Amino acid sequence: MEKKHRTIIEPFKIKVVEPLPLPSREEREEYLRKAGYNLFLVPSREVTFDFLTDSGTTAMSAEQWGAMMVGDESYAGSRSFEKFEKVVRELTGYSHVIPTHQGRAAEKLVFSLLAKPGMKIPSNNHFDTTRANIEQLGAEAVDLVIAEGKDPQSRHPFKGNIDLARLEAFCQENQGKIPCGMLTITNNTGGGQPVSLENIRGAAAIYRKHGIPFILDVCRFAENSYFIKMREPGQQERPVRDIARETFALADGCMMSAKKDALVNIGGFIALKDPAWVDRLRSLLILTEGFPTYGGLAARDLEAMAVGLIDVLEESYLEYRLAVTRYMAEKLNRLGIPTVQPPGGHAVYIDAKSFLPHIPPAQFPGQALVVELFRSEGIRSCEIGSVMFGKAATMELVRWAFPRRVYTQSHFDYILEGMEDLVANKDRLRGMRMTYEPPFLRHFTARFEPLLDG
Repeated sequence: MEKKHRTIIEPFKIKVVEPLPLPSREEREEYLRKAGYNLFLVPSREVTFDFLTDSGTTAMSAEQWGAMMVGDESYAGSRSFEKFEKVVRELTGYSHVIPTHQGRAAEKLVFSLLAKPGMKIPSNNHFDTTRANIEQLGAEAVDLVIAEGKDPQSRHPFKGNIDLARLEAFCQENQGKIPCGMLTITNNTGGGQPVSLENIRGAAAIYRKHGIPFILDVCRFAENSYFIKMREPGQQERPVRDIARETFALADGCMMSAKKDALVNIGGFIALKDPAWVDRLRSLLILTEGFPTYGGLAARDLEAMAVGLIDVLEESYLEYRLAVTRYMAEKLNRLGIPTVQPPGGHAVYIDAKSFLPHIPPAQFPGQALVVELFRSEGIRSCEIGSVMFGKAATMELVRWAFPRRVYTQSHFDYILEGMEDLVANKDRLRGMRMTYEPPFLRHFTARFEPLLDG
């Protein structure tokens, strides 16, 4: 019998490296001041550990780089599109594939077609760009996540689930006002939490009963499928690829930011079973993105996506990916830093409201923690709370989104060592005041200043 090791190693070896910036605390303080204490506005050359997002920050494989070298950059009818289309069709079972340059371009196309003033689009939780693309068209993005999904300390194994009873009531009450129904897998807003296969089946049945098209946001479909394999009764012996295929089969189509679980730096797509929307979507695509066989991408990006969509379902990779998040969450908890439980897939979500109870939501405790993490340890992270969602925020979280295949075990252990001082001095932290905000997606460009007292 093969020996089973306790340590889960990185299932890859490093072939290319780049230097890690190591500015001093004083230098980081100056960068914060210049950026209006918004980490989105700090240049990457000043960031030591960049956990701002896992979107587009993947280290691509040798196979992906090799595939990029044979990209067919023809404007129309590219061989690279044919390869990409074939992979997406085999994975999803959907016949109609429309490439886009990233996920929000897919959202823009779909909602420009479907969303009108007064309409309502339900989901477990809509993330920031999804909500903004819906609401700037005058429609309403409605969150129906289960109650456990709003409780950071609940250990429910599928906290990304949509509340099926509320969804049924919502569909009955809003007949004729729902152009499509959604689920986001995994549920980013709620802590990278998975959605069970049983729940996806239930949502699909409700949408089908009411004649509502069911669209999945699948940017982390592979992570969600692996969670199903690990946590859902009766799924442990199934290959992750089969779970993913069943997930897709339950819906009418999907949108994807390929910058997550396609393991690439740019790209996305829409895929649909039915041709009803396809011609109009392609017309919008031509108007705003490019010809339907490249969708705003270079053919080399299509090649990289085709490889990534296959590689991401390797179970050794997924085991490692989720182990990183679990390891960091457990170590932070031992230091006295509360995180959303159980750990999600792509990120650790620190519960800033519990960690900094002396800072009220109106003074943005998550943003205060984001600033201190950069000031003291060179970590760039993202607030998901009152800055991002305003009064609609139900939690005050700080997300450490881990780029895929970028940082090593020693990086994570080094970070954990620095958290001890932060815990010891957390009561000295003060809130923030917002000095500038744009009308949409304010967290990207808002500016702040620190409050001198509580």
